[in-house]
Amino acid sequence: MSKRRITRDDILSLDDYEMVRAERRKAVTAMKRDRRVSVGPDATFYFENYQTMWHQIHEMLRIEKGGEAQIDDELAAYGPLVPDGSELVVTLMIEIDDPVRRDRVLGELGGIENTITLTVGGDSIAAVAESDVERTSEAGKTSAIHFLRFPFTRPRIEAFRADGARVVLGVAHPRYDHMAALPEPVRAALAADFD
Repeated sequence: MSKRRITRDDILSLDDYEMVRAERRKAVTAMKRDRRVSVGPDATFYFENYQTMWHQIHEMLRIEKGGEAQIDDELAAYGPLVPDGSELVVTLMIEIDDPVRRDRVLGELGGIENTITLTVGGDSIAAVAESDVERTSEAGKTSAIHFLRFPFTRPRIEAFRADGARVVLGVAHPRYDHMAALPEPVRAALAADFD
């Protein structure tokens, strides 16, 4: 079972983090391989957990060098993205290198966060978007980054955990309609996020 909450006690000093950074980065990079799913040509879903968010917080502290004053802000920003044991939490990134195409596509995908589902054994679970910031502008342009939760019931958790369970991640936006089955190593890794 994964840890469910990052606290100040979990935060290393910058000096201590530098001593373990290379090793931790290597471990998190390896772990993320089984926590990443591409859906269609431009959308990548990164499933978060305690380790990914712990790493993210430390990287932000390292980059911004805000010291003690920055810790609470980073905990507030990334701490809630640790799954609570009855959900999966994902960062959706719309990844387009070409800035002209990226601007055009994002302008067409307003409300995409409301069209995402995870289907387990024929039972669809609608993603719940984080409501901290509006991710679609009044003009209909979406953000390149979205934070989403998939809330599970106990029967859905058991169905997800079943060896070989078919789990499909889908986007049903009128301008971006794609789906992908989770490879078995991804499904097995994500099953550990549940209590």
